[in-house]
Amino acid sequence: MDSAGQPDKKRWRTELLARRAAVTPAVREAESAALALAVTEAIEARTQWVAAYVPVGGEPGSTAMLDALRSAGSRVLLPVTGPPGPLDWAEYTGADSLRVARYGLLEPAGPTLSAAAIEWAGVVLVPALAVDLRGVRLGRGAGYYDRTLPAADPDAQLIAVVRDDELVDRLPEEPHDRRMGWALTPGGGLRRLAGN
Repeated sequence: MDSAGQPDKKRWRTELLARRAAVTPAVREAESAALALAVTEAIEARTQWVAAYVPVGGEPGSTAMLDALRSAGSRVLLPVTGPPGPLDWAEYTGADSLRVARYGLLEPAGPTLSAAAIEWAGVVLVPALAVDLRGVRLGRGAGYYDRTLPAADPDAQLIAVVRDDELVDRLPEEPHDRRMGWALTPGGGLRRLAGN
């Protein structure tokens, strides 16, 4: 896609962020509880490592989703942000081990692992503003995941976590975009996408 696609992404981001801001706390809480249940049903019991994220700014999910993964027997990696480039990772050991970090994100206070730690994950839960039925993901535009996902295990399940209305027919795509194989939504659970 040429640069003509960029205004489309900007328009999508603006609209989706406005819709997320309008979600009531009660709806957000209900969706978070649904995702915590759905994630353990979606992840196979043999998945030793799951790369995930701590939701911020209206992103779907909660630390309950991370705790559910740990209760199901998985070890959870969370991103640690630094300068632009691939994300580093650290193990999540519970909500009380999180600290406020760059951009207001919550990150594990424990030892930081390198960007290569994503290779351990059999499942990668990826935050997204939206994902389309082909697996094209729209992020916030900083490019951290675009630079991180190429290092993931080629057999890992890449799952975009979105609200139900953020699974859309078609999004603008650029050559560097890594397609997701699945979408996880509060109402629909895990859904395989055509791009996989």
